[in-house]
This record gives sequence, structure tokens and C-alpha cells, in this order.
Amino acid sequence: NLNNALRLHVAAVGAGDIASQIEMQQVIKFNGGGHINHSLFWKNLAPAESEETKPEAAKELVAAVEKTWGSLDDFKNAFSSTLLGIQGSGWGWLVKDSANGLRIVTTKDQDPVVGRDVPVFGVD
Repeated sequence: NLNNALRLHVAAVGAGDIASQIEMQQVIKFNGGGHINHSLFWKNLAPAESEETKPEAAKELVAAVEKTWGSLDDFKNAFSSTLLGIQGSGWGWLVKDSANGLRIVTTKDQDPVVGRDVPVFGVD
């Protein structure tokens, strides 16, 4: 769907069809965001028993989480609470903001994280 939307958008640009260009932006955002989000999501998965899932495997991240939320459990509670507040479809993200450190953000539907925020991990 993303590839088709991109083709249609290019055709609309070539034809000078502004209305179609605008229409395709949401389709591109939804399908492109789904691709980006799920690509990150699948890369972040690991078997529950693996060493990669233990806090010791990400000492710097755990330290940053503890600095921001006080403890790993407090972060988990804040993250869960934020995600449970999503109405309808969306994603919850732990992001790194170059100015403020770590934050929890949500995005609607398949919208990707944009701007200065860098996704650390996301949950669909």
C-alpha cells in the first residue's frame, strides 16, 4: 500500500493535482508509519529468557530511566498508564529527546515518531 501511495503521489505531483497530493499524504503517513514502526518493533523483540532482556544488558538505558522516573518499576507503571490512556489505535514510545532526556509519548494510529524525538522502543 505504501509503494502504491508513493506512485500515486508522484503521479499527482507530475500532473499538478494538488488535491490528490494532499489526499495521498495521509495514506503515505499511515502506511509508511506502519512500516517504520513495525520495523523498529520487530528489531526490539527478544525471547524472554535471553540475556538481552535483563536490565544488566542495558545499563546506560536503565540508569537514564532511573534518573527520569526514579526506578525501573516506576517507569513501567508510567509507561503502562500512558499506553492504557490511548483511545482507539496507537503506539506508546520511549523516546530520547536531545534537550530533555527520556520521555514517554504516544502516536495516533500508525503515526511514526517525528521531529527531534528518537524512538528507543515502541509498543503497538
